[in-house]
Amino acid sequence: MNITHRPVLLAEAVTALINGPLIQNQNPTKNILVIDGTFGRGGHTQALLKELPNSARMISFDKDLDAIAVAKKINDPRLTIIHDSFAQMDQYAEAETVEGILLDLGISSPQVDEAHRGFSFRREGPLDMRMNTNQGLTAAEWLEQAPQEEITHVIKTYGEERFAFQIAKAIVAKRDQSLSPKTTTQLANLVASVVRTREAGQDPATRTFQALRIFINRELEDLELGLKAALRLLKPGARLAVISFHSLEDRIVKQFLQSHSTVEVPRGLPVREKDLPQSALEIIGRVKPSDAEVAENPRARSAIMRVAEKRMGVAA
Repeated sequence: MNITHRPVLLAEAVTALINGPLIQNQNPTKNILVIDGTFGRGGHTQALLKELPNSARMISFDKDLDAIAVAKKINDPRLTIIHDSFAQMDQYAEAETVEGILLDLGISSPQVDEAHRGFSFRREGPLDMRMNTNQGLTAAEWLEQAPQEEITHVIKTYGEERFAFQIAKAIVAKRDQSLSPKTTTQLANLVASVVRTREAGQDPATRTFQALRIFINRELEDLELGLKAALRLLKPGARLAVISFHSLEDRIVKQFLQSHSTVEVPRGLPVREKDLPQSALEIIGRVKPSDAEVAENPRARSAIMRVAEKRMGVAA
């Protein structure tokens, strides 16, 4: 199957990083290091490479072996490919050595569209859902052994599914009959038999599949670790851009940026404004896809990109 992946907010993400003061004002003969935390199919990585000078370096991460295989076909000596989570990025770069970091969260179109990956309830395939197929339990294996209370918690927490208890109960009932779901269709049909009402245009299995994918791949834990690592790695004046696709991700990003862009001072403490400690980040802005991009690529409709800049003279 020939699957095309359209990177979301491509021009906006590249502009946000390239227009940062460190890259804009950098001597082109000096080294510039930029990190793309999620290579995917390389849209953002290659667009950034086109804008960076020949002396620049770029590190792109991905947990997905299929993405790594695509990345290794790029013939550019400036690019280093790492098969790992961006949560570990500070193991591959030193503190305050990076001019820009991009995190494009969620999953890529090929992951959704390739049935054997098990991410989509619209395509029959094994219930896998692992981004890194070399490690960890598949979704089917986890459902085969997890207690009902844990399944409920995962579906409710990561899917924000109000029928989480009923879905978990149905899964365990099938498991007790040695009929635990092993394929995407089996799970989707099981969820549909329990979830009787849903938002217009949304499949009943949407939230359950999202929840399992996030849990199996530790996506939110990786995001929290990755944001902390990014703050340590960014040079003062460098920029961080994060593209998220659902409220759980965006909430973590928003709260992280806000917590590091403000300074809390106890009420009543006699401190002059000029004596206040400086926050680590300055929030640059929030960007959503244009109507034209959403019309061309409906998967962009829920995307939000938040951009922040490391303040000069502030250590992480």
